[in-house]
Amino acid sequence: MTLPSPPPTPAGLRVDGRRTAPPNTRTLVAVLAITQTVGYGVLYYAFAVLLTPTAADLDTSATAVTGAHTASILVAAALAVPIGRRLDRYGGRALMTCGSLLGTVLLLAWSRVDQVWQLYLVQIGIGIASAASLYEAAFAVIIACHRPERRSGALLALTVVAGFAGTIFLPLTGWLVDRHGWRTALLILAAVHAVTAPLHAAVVRRPPNTSHHPAHQPDDPGIPPAAARSPVRAALADRGFWLLAAGFTAHTAAISAYTVLLIAALIAWGHPPAFAAAIAGLTGVLSVTGRLITTGLRRRYRTTTITAVVFAVQAVAALALPLTATGIGGAIVAVVGFGLGFGVATIAKPVILAERYDIRRYATLAGVLVAPTTLAKACAPLAAATLHAATGSYTPVLVAVAVCCGIAATAIAACSGKAPPARARRLSE
Repeated sequence: MTLPSPPPTPAGLRVDGRRTAPPNTRTLVAVLAITQTVGYGVLYYAFAVLLTPTAADLDTSATAVTGAHTASILVAAALAVPIGRRLDRYGGRALMTCGSLLGTVLLLAWSRVDQVWQLYLVQIGIGIASAASLYEAAFAVIIACHRPERRSGALLALTVVAGFAGTIFLPLTGWLVDRHGWRTALLILAAVHAVTAPLHAAVVRRPPNTSHHPAHQPDDPGIPPAAARSPVRAALADRGFWLLAAGFTAHTAAISAYTVLLIAALIAWGHPPAFAAAIAGLTGVLSVTGRLITTGLRRRYRTTTITAVVFAVQAVAALALPLTATGIGGAIVAVVGFGLGFGVATIAKPVILAERYDIRRYATLAGVLVAPTTLAKACAPLAAATLHAATGSYTPVLVAVAVCCGIAATAIAACSGKAPPARARRLSE
């Protein structure tokens, strides 16, 4: 099914004909790289360090505290579509600024909680703040403000820098907790996070192709009238959209299960815990490498083709791990093969959506994909643990991971021949 796209809007001109200053895209990417690194580091990664002292101080279990974090993630997923609609309608400035402010206030509130129910309220609020200010919102802003040929590079720059959020904030939070206690550590982290709000307010602008007016859709006899009036409805009627949803959901499940079980599996196959942890740590560096390779190959190949090949390589690597893991070299090769695809979906998903559909509805469509991928991320580790307990072996789990990667590769590859016509690719040029 070929989807129509509106005619391009000249840079600096909104679709209602009024002039607006085009954003400085280099400054925008640089600032968002900073805010996403800080935002993910403080609102997401720091929780792992704060979990144990918070549970001890509240006299509750780590499971109860972890449940609050899960609630935060699920709330963020539930809000993805309405927040996406607002991003498409009004741009990201007010939303990301308010999300950053809310996150800072809730970090301060977290430092004062003395009951478990209060922690749940704080974490639910952090889920709202995260949905409004982190990756999905930042991706929507970057997609809307960049020409097609520059989007991949901008997304790469953002994700490469923000990919170090855990590397920076996990040890920083640990040091703060050891030195000052978890409550004071949260106050300091809140002060660090506070810089994101003025940065969002100062740099994020409504892009030229964003308007509160309904998008004009050209006539196309191959598109039903209702779909032509609604880019989102037209996209949801496209078989390719649901192939993308299935592919990225299956891949998220594979990554989530693999991440959780890898160290335990390597130890079970006879490797020392230190070696297993060091090998697992390679995946962070490899995720950046995979993004660099994907961006470089886009000059010659379709993004869908590159992504499908990477996912297929991961399937082979997952199958190879049980066969080669008893040797050091075999374990390293198998983990490297799988790790190269760790960060590819993060950069490929927004690029593919922007290539296929009206970018003025990008955030809404991206939001539709968040719910299934989030559920996969939450449920896959439990399913992997259940399968291991039932079989007493990690080999069936790795086979299941390979199957998920194979499904992802097949689904994404099936979209390669369904690229929109040239007029869609010229959007914003």
